Amino acid sequence: MKLSDQVFERLRELVASGELAAGDVVPSERVLMERFGVGRPAVREALQAMQSKGLITITHGGRSRVNALTAGIAFSQVDDIAKLLLSSEPSNVDHLKQVRHLLELGTVRIAAQKCRAADADDLVALIDKQRANLGSAEAFMKSDIAFHTRLALITGNPLIHSITEMMLTWLFEYHSSLLLWSGQEQKTLDEHVAIVNFLRANDDEGAVRAMDDHLNRANSRFTSSPAR
Repeated sequence: MKLSDQVFERLRELVASGELAAGDVVPSERVLMERFGVGRPAVREALQAMQSKGLITITHGGRSRVNALTAGIAFSQVDDIAKLLLSSEPSNVDHLKQVRHLLELGTVRIAAQKCRAADADDLVALIDKQRANLGSAEAFMKSDIAFHTRLALITGNPLIHSITEMMLTWLFEYHSSLLLWSGQEQKTLDEHVAIVNFLRANDDEGAVRAMDDHLNRANSRFTSSPAR
């Protein structure tokens, strides 16, 4: 194992144990060199690796600090690999759609049980924003992502929220060329309104049915095509 890898593992252990907690200043290179008995190149390489993993933020001209560990940081580490898988094998897009369907049906059931008036109002505001983006496919899709990720937030489960956001970003943003823009934008808006109405009423069965209908129609707008 390279010296820099050994230093990285030691630093990671400090974060895992809480000796270096979120917001703490990372010890200087000189301090780390003395503590681990290594040269500056090994320390710098290890710190760069810590930053690439999202564990710390290196500020040039200032002190580096430990980041708060979140589900988003964890899932961001698989982002490049996931995009490569989707790009190299178009059939994986169909697999991703299936995962999305299963996840969102479970998500909307939990959300309906927990939805408060303020949550429903936020979703209505996002629908209005999406409606304002009619005529712009990219903006409309980004608004669609915002709606579904806000819905996931209602569950109170940060893993569901992060997975939903990452998954929709892969499906819509990275593979926007797969979207058949078929003039059904108003139908999408109507379906979102129906979902919110069930959420506001805390009707989980109705919300699941509405989401199932929405996803079944939405899936028909995607086709597998050669990778970009």
